[in-house]
Amino acid sequence: MAISSGAKLETLLMNYCSSSSASFSRACFPYQQQLKVFRKPNPGMKGVLSRNGAIRCEAAESNAFSEGETIDPSKTAALSALEQLKTSAAGRYTKEKSSIVVIGLSVHTAPVEMREKLAIPEAEWPRAIGELCSLNHIEEAAVLSTCNRMEIYVVALSQHRAVKEVTEWMSKTSGVPVPEICKHRFLLYNKDATQHLFKVSAGLDSLVLGEGQILAQVKQVLKAGEGVLGFGRNIHMLFKCASTVGKRVRTETNIAAGAVSVSSAAVELALMKLPKSSHTTARMLVIGAGKMGKLVIKHLVSKGCTKIVVINRSEEKVAAIREELKREAKGVEIIYRPLTDMLACSAEADVVFTSTASETPLFLKEHVKNLPPVSSEVGGLRLFIDISVPRNVGSCVTDVEGAQVYNVDDLKEVVAANKEDRLRKAMEAQSIIAEELNEFEAWRDSLETVPTLKKLRAYAERIRDAEFTKCLSKMGDDIPKKSKKAVEDLSRGIVNKLLHGPMRHLRCDNSDNRTLDEVLENMHALNRMFSLESDMSLFEQKIREKIEKGQK
Repeated sequence: MAISSGAKLETLLMNYCSSSSASFSRACFPYQQQLKVFRKPNPGMKGVLSRNGAIRCEAAESNAFSEGETIDPSKTAALSALEQLKTSAAGRYTKEKSSIVVIGLSVHTAPVEMREKLAIPEAEWPRAIGELCSLNHIEEAAVLSTCNRMEIYVVALSQHRAVKEVTEWMSKTSGVPVPEICKHRFLLYNKDATQHLFKVSAGLDSLVLGEGQILAQVKQVLKAGEGVLGFGRNIHMLFKCASTVGKRVRTETNIAAGAVSVSSAAVELALMKLPKSSHTTARMLVIGAGKMGKLVIKHLVSKGCTKIVVINRSEEKVAAIREELKREAKGVEIIYRPLTDMLACSAEADVVFTSTASETPLFLKEHVKNLPPVSSEVGGLRLFIDISVPRNVGSCVTDVEGAQVYNVDDLKEVVAANKEDRLRKAMEAQSIIAEELNEFEAWRDSLETVPTLKKLRAYAERIRDAEFTKCLSKMGDDIPKKSKKAVEDLSRGIVNKLLHGPMRHLRCDNSDNRTLDEVLENMHALNRMFSLESDMSLFEQKIREKIEKGQK
């Protein structure tokens, strides 16, 4: 396992050493077998590049190696390589925080055939996160895979290399060639990536504007990521904030109100045509229990209908719908009838919804003219609402007295009107997204102070421990344990009191009126005053984390 970890670090080093001399490239390679060099950092070690391009190592008194240990030249070369790396193109690591990147394909950019191949079942999300985080330039990852989109969110050490690695991984797991993925994918970085996820969660990127299912799917990403190594702090907070955005948008703008799908529009139109007093008592008949029929039943239940008769070829689908709606449809009767009872059930219905795949009409003039009239309490008209293509209700039925037919084209008017209303509400949602986006970006920026907080605490602890040890040596060996503890507590108390002010001025948690710029200015000042070098140590920390992940 150490070899694979070393190979990963070698890749990181070699990627940034390619512009240097051949001798420098060779110096990087021995690091593969010398990972332990990093376990004992040596502040006295200096990498020096000579005029002829060779790298030599100058070391002050060093504790990088155990006393009496012979220094392997390859270790020296590896350390020199790191020193050179710090001052070369690796500045993009040390001077910038990690990037949030989304590599995605959606219903807007890719055909369903490709999305099907790239889709990752929810049960496989933890495995996918683990594989993604094993890539050289990926720190954290999450997968959002639905019928309309396949999006991978990562926290990346390098944007360009992360995109390349993730795309190749997608190709390997799906069998779709890289050029095909590149043709249909979209790429977004940092603030744009965050804003995209917030819009997705709010339903602003859905085919049906404001639909609610996507919010549940975003929340499921959070649930599936719990306890998964690689679903880290940044990604967790990203999806948590996205969930908040989705909830706020739906609550504060009511964007989900009004039918914008054919099935919901069919129910809404029926209730518009019926007297309000009959909404819960009107006799509803649904012919067909497929996808559209199921949605009609769901919408009827949500509107308060208490009795629905469903005609279908088999009872299994109707029983499944009844079971699914059992909790939310208490007191609602969903009654199954076979296809042979269609005309008899139509005679007892006030509203008939048709949604079958039949290529010939189920209702013609001769079928409807002999049906008994409906009560004046429901308007005196039997409504046929046909959402099938081809149509299940012949146009000739409109000639029958006491019958009214509506088809898909009639429903489009309802959908169009509601879509306009949702577009207005989507504009309102943008301000919520912008507000939450600023909050998230401020939170990410505040993370820059975390390494400085840790370094400052460690720096103070080293001094405290050294002075405490010196004090004990002066007090002799027979000092009582109680006195020893009192001195140690005193030293810790002094350090904590001294650190309280600097630590407070490095936190950005809305507990005071300091701006983020002020906090970052304080951080840079402390770095200079105490030579904390948080940038370089952060880079080394990331490299070590990648090594440790590979060793586990």
